[in-house]
Amino acid sequence: MTLEVSLIQAVRAGLEELANPAKAPEMQAYMKSDMPFLGVQKPERVTLLKSLPVLTDRDEWLEAVQTLWREATYREERYVALALSGDRRFQSVELMPWFDEMIVTGAWWDYVDEIAARRVGPLLRSAPEVVRPLMLKWSVDADRWRRRTSIICQLGAKGATDVELLTACVDANVDDRDFFLRKGIGWALREFAKTEPGWVRSFVESRPGLSPLSRREALKHM
Repeated sequence: MTLEVSLIQAVRAGLEELANPAKAPEMQAYMKSDMPFLGVQKPERVTLLKSLPVLTDRDEWLEAVQTLWREATYREERYVALALSGDRRFQSVELMPWFDEMIVTGAWWDYVDEIAARRVGPLLRSAPEVVRPLMLKWSVDADRWRRRTSIICQLGAKGATDVELLTACVDANVDDRDFFLRKGIGWALREFAKTEPGWVRSFVESRPGLSPLSRREALKHM
């Protein structure tokens, strides 16, 4: 048995062992998920992650992550796959097609926000020549989760924020009525306001078409 298969089996067995049928329905309802839950909460998943076999081969690691994600029958399997996908040893711009698949097939904020801020964002800063044009393309994509990713991928970038990119991605979606896009715009601006409050206030004031939700979120702590 390969180490990759051992990891996959350990994840599935570990989650089954930790399953809490009493918690599962409320977790599924809260997340409005079609995929069922086992009822395994985050602290327990973190403990499980620490006990898993360590993969040192990049191809085996990626295969394990993709298998857990694509074959998941419970949402917690995807949460574990998402956590494993952030292994810093293997991060490179070549993973962008995989992160794109996770965004489009996950299609909900609990997956997408983690991928945007903690996977795509660091790759944007390390390889802007590749990721920046992709974010501009995603900002006008038909898929709202790609668009949300383009808007919030610079969360936490602080002084390293690409202001022109942030502006372009927000402006491309400023008129959209989708809740997750409006909330994402406000969130991105609110976070950047911690670094450049004057710029954010000026930006908001110069965008009369900005939704009340985006405007309220952007100026929340100002």
